[in-house]
Amino acid sequence: MRFQILGPLRVGGGEATVSAGRDRTVLAVLLLRANRVVAVEELVDAVWEERPPATARAQLQTCVSRLRQRLARLGLPPETIVTDPVGYAARIGPQDLDAEVFARAVDAARTAVDNGRTAEARRHYRTGLALWRGPALAGVTVRSVRGRAQALDEQRLAVLEECVDVELRLGLAAHLVDELTEAVQRHPLRDRLRGQLMLALSAVGRQADALTAYRDGRRLYAEELGIEPGAALQELHQRVLAGDLAVVDPGRAATAPARGLPRAISDFTGRQETIARLVKEIEENRARIQLVDGMAGSGKTTLAVHLATRLADRYPDAQLFIDLHGHSDRAPLTPATASAALLRQLGVPQERIPPDPDDRLALWRTELAGRRALLLLDNAADADQVAPLLPTGRGCLTLITSRRRLVGLDEGRPSSLPVLEPEEAVELLGRVAGEVRVAAEPEAAAEVAHRCGYLPLAIRLAGARLAHRPRWRITDLVERLREASDPLAELAAGQRSVGDAFALSYAQVSVAAQRLLRLLGLHPGGRFDNTVAAALADLPMPEAQDVLDELVDAHLVDEPAPGRYCLHDLVREYARTLLAEPAHAVQRRAAVQRLLDHHLHVAAAIARTVESPGNRRNFVLPDPPRPDLVAVCTPQGLGWLDENRATLTALARLAEDDFPRHCWQLARACWRPYFNGGQLDELIEMHTVGLRAAEALGDEPAVALMLNYLASGYFRLARFPHAVRLMERAAELSRRQGPDGPLANILWNLGSACVAEGNHQRAIDYFNEAARLLQSIDRSAEVTALLNNVAYAYLHWGRHEQALRICRKHLMLSREMADHRELANALGHTGAARRRMGDLVPARRLLRAALRRHHALGNRFNEGEVLNELGVIERESGRPEEAAALHREALIAITEAGDRVGQCASRNLLARSLLELGDMPSALDLFRRVLRDTTKINHRYEQARALDGIARCLRPTEPVAARSHWTRALALFEQLDVPDRLEVRRLLVELG
Repeated sequence: MRFQILGPLRVGGGEATVSAGRDRTVLAVLLLRANRVVAVEELVDAVWEERPPATARAQLQTCVSRLRQRLARLGLPPETIVTDPVGYAARIGPQDLDAEVFARAVDAARTAVDNGRTAEARRHYRTGLALWRGPALAGVTVRSVRGRAQALDEQRLAVLEECVDVELRLGLAAHLVDELTEAVQRHPLRDRLRGQLMLALSAVGRQADALTAYRDGRRLYAEELGIEPGAALQELHQRVLAGDLAVVDPGRAATAPARGLPRAISDFTGRQETIARLVKEIEENRARIQLVDGMAGSGKTTLAVHLATRLADRYPDAQLFIDLHGHSDRAPLTPATASAALLRQLGVPQERIPPDPDDRLALWRTELAGRRALLLLDNAADADQVAPLLPTGRGCLTLITSRRRLVGLDEGRPSSLPVLEPEEAVELLGRVAGEVRVAAEPEAAAEVAHRCGYLPLAIRLAGARLAHRPRWRITDLVERLREASDPLAELAAGQRSVGDAFALSYAQVSVAAQRLLRLLGLHPGGRFDNTVAAALADLPMPEAQDVLDELVDAHLVDEPAPGRYCLHDLVREYARTLLAEPAHAVQRRAAVQRLLDHHLHVAAAIARTVESPGNRRNFVLPDPPRPDLVAVCTPQGLGWLDENRATLTALARLAEDDFPRHCWQLARACWRPYFNGGQLDELIEMHTVGLRAAEALGDEPAVALMLNYLASGYFRLARFPHAVRLMERAAELSRRQGPDGPLANILWNLGSACVAEGNHQRAIDYFNEAARLLQSIDRSAEVTALLNNVAYAYLHWGRHEQALRICRKHLMLSREMADHRELANALGHTGAARRRMGDLVPARRLLRAALRRHHALGNRFNEGEVLNELGVIERESGRPEEAAALHREALIAITEAGDRVGQCASRNLLARSLLELGDMPSALDLFRRVLRDTTKINHRYEQARALDGIARCLRPTEPVAARSHWTRALALFEQLDVPDRLEVRRLLVELG
């Protein structure tokens, strides 16, 4: 062996090979964690403890360097100590470290004991014990090393006791007396050693000495600890007095351990990472108390029993289990009642168990004081129930499971158990229902697992239903779960059901918590915060937070991120059933209205910060019922809308039938942020539902608004004919409302659609009609905003001077009104006009100013447009690489905005830059993809630009194909009457 730590540190056979204190400490730590990386921080803490110098890392590197040099002089390979990005590791072979050899010998001995080969077991035990030369790492005094070294010393004592048990069974008592006498002198408070000494003395006829050994121990316990010896030692004393040891297995009389753990289930599935983490915490950190909490049905008991079974051999004196009934149909056990049951598991006769609860608990702690025992306290109600039962001995491990977070315990490492991963859930279903069956219908099995919320109890019950119905397909169960009005009723087998499990947790929280949970079942899904809880329950914020915390501690509500909460799907179903009774209809309706009011007013308050002045005018709400909650959420801005996007869409669906006004107003409140941010799927879904709600109300102005804003989503998706049909219907309805209605805005939008289709003059006509309407009712802010679209129409048409004139007017009016949104648009279009007129320096300056403002406003589409303009300037200035980078940025921004036409435009421009860079294959591939996409959506302008780009790529090698593509591009450009036609005509002439 090259390294020895079972005694003073030895390297290569000599004790003084590493003399420097810091070097010895570093090597000791690495050997204690052999073949595992030890972080630099841990090594620094070990060497310098609380006061490392500023140069600690550098000094540590020097220590490692010296160690490598000394190991090399002893003939050890240089890679014995390896460097990792995190720290260092000692790479040790199977026979290189005495502690590893000792561990393997002990494992072999224990296997031999389990198989009844006692002589072989003794040989392995003695081989391992012979490796010890004194206390582990004697002479290395730093705290972190001493802690681990003492754990090794404790292992040696435990192994010695196991070995003595075997040798007593083999009748070798005479050879043990001296060794045991010395061991008891060194460890006088160790019950098991003293009992073994008494047995050995009795076996060789020295009963008087055995009784003396007991009396010495009893006196020492009284003087040192103020307690009596443990029950096993007292029983052994009685047997020595009675002289009946001859008829008792000597090893069993002293150490017969209690084996009270339930059988670990054979189909335990998943949780491997959790088990490995818990074992590591217990072994490496010498944890004495481990808490496992989680929601009902999450598999806490199953995991704890599996963990206890895995660790049982480390706690040979006793392995105890008790169900404390903290969450069951029985009353929770009192600590006194539980301690009586546990004492009986230890073998303490009933007549020795004191009737007084305090005396009984004192006896319980005394019995465990000298034992290495594992205690599993299952289903704990609260910290007060388990605290009196916790062992005081350092050799004990206590595992506690509970549906509550036991925050009142002063000690213990908490671990909250999540639901299973999807793959683990399907595997568990296969274990219960049949793996062949699950393999035959993998998609259905995955859906069953999903509908069970990946909750182990639900999956076991679903699997049990399948197992007892062999003619069912898994698809049959999916259909039942999908169509059931009460899915929880389908997740039951015999006397067990998911609903009953939840009911036990529900019954043990306060009345206020029960009410909030019922109301939270109305929330349509996703995460929520404390303001939602306060709105639903109509509670002040501090009170709502307290009740939420209670539900989180009871694992009825999850807190996946600080301040963000959610319900497990099945808990939500359970909460909904609690409010489903007709008697709760009024309460349910009032809570839904409070929920809708809260989200509507927060969304509207945030939307106002990004709306144009004209659009704010057509959407006015009454004051919010809970302004305190709106004030909390509004500063979160667009982030709040993004976080609650799925919830807002679900709320619109929820409101459609019973609260139609809330429904369309909620859609309207979300329009501008969703339009700017590119959340087009949500925009279309919410406004489709909002349109139905407005039509059901017979509210024509609301119907017109919904049609107009729904059209905007289809416009962004380049579905122009559909968008135009919706807007024409909206315009027809709006003409009945007079000039104060939304007609001007609808005409405005119709003009934008005409620009996209190349009907520039028609677009200008629509814009002029809209402007006249707005001027007639003195809505100058909207007239200013309309100039943005007029300018864009002229730019697209190639009327650059007219565009610049409109842009300058737009810029001046925007500045006068201090409208930041319109100012950003005006700057951008002015820069675009100057670029087209060849004034690149001022164009670049104006566009960069516009970009900063669009970014601040969160308008990703406009950011992308400006980035593309800047990219064209760079390309025209002979910097195609910079141009390509800008077009890539633009593509990202416009993709996030969800604008399909803008994406095609960005890809066309990026391809032009790639062509300028000489990357013709990439450019040609990109142009062809744009051509395919624009043909699908029938966008003629970008389709023509893609054809032009393909022709440019093909011109050097395939002039005939290039001519064909330019001819098609020219036809489209001429239909659209855009200036690009002039450049394509010139290129065709050059081609000849």
